[in-house]
Amino acid sequence: MPQAPLVVVPPEGGRSFWQPVPANGFVRCLLAAQEIGAETPFAMGTQTVDPGCFVREHRHPDNEEVIFVLEGRGEALLDGATRHPMERGACFFLGKGRLHRFEAAPEAPLVFLWLMMPGGLDIFFERIGRARQEDDAQPAPFPRPADVLQIEAETVFGALPPGR
Repeated sequence: MPQAPLVVVPPEGGRSFWQPVPANGFVRCLLAAQEIGAETPFAMGTQTVDPGCFVREHRHPDNEEVIFVLEGRGEALLDGATRHPMERGACFFLGKGRLHRFEAAPEAPLVFLWLMMPGGLDIFFERIGRARQEDDAQPAPFPRPADVLQIEAETVFGALPPGR
């Protein structure tokens, strides 16, 4: 029987990408099943959203997502109507197709762990972001790529309901 994978990611490890507006900040893609040989398809990492910025409303029609808040505060807007505080220790499970948006409070970054099943969010972040090294200075805010809708369609995002 082949030995199961064992992977250790050091504090400065993973692939990291600066993110465009409206989130700004950066993402660390720590684990992806296809890269480590895991049997269960998933991807996991962290996202740091700059103070006063947000992750726009979106949904994942074929993926389930777990969000666990590590630092900062903010607010999650779920299904376009319900607001929930995002603060250290809060955990959210977002089933397939559920609308969600994350907003950082104005005074500090919001940092959360994300787990996507199956994976693909890591690919999206890489395609819309800019490579980041641990000691890089943060770039000025930059726009999303002109073909962001195509990138979304090719990764883990679904169309928003009419009027959104």
